[in-house]
Amino acid sequence: QVQSVESGGGSVQAGGSLRLSCAASGATRNINCIGWFRQAPGKEREGVAGFFLDESRTLYADSVKGRFTISRDKARNMVYLQMNALKPEDTAMYYCSPGTCYGVLSLISLRSYHNWGQGTQVTVSS
Repeated sequence: QVQSVESGGGSVQAGGSLRLSCAASGATRNINCIGWFRQAPGKEREGVAGFFLDESRTLYADSVKGRFTISRDKARNMVYLQMNALKPEDTAMYYCSPGTCYGVLSLISLRSYHNWGQGTQVTVSS
């Protein structure tokens, strides 16, 4: 089973930046994508960004497009989410997950991902 561990969250003021890290380990069979998701209190988990492991396509949610960037360090088996120009509405617990994706839109679909870590909290104050 694939496991993921998120880190890098914290508290920042609006307009600030954070870089989240995701370390994935375990069996990788059938895994072809990595996604970042977030869940705010009282809200459903939503997809933020995702990409295919062959780096053919990346998809961002409209709410973060132009502000967030997902990247990967193959040598370290790490995935990152660079978050710039943060807004109070970005406040949430952030999760990464390896998944099995079919089609670009599935990159930020919950149905593509089944293994979740503990998450890392991001709090943005106004």
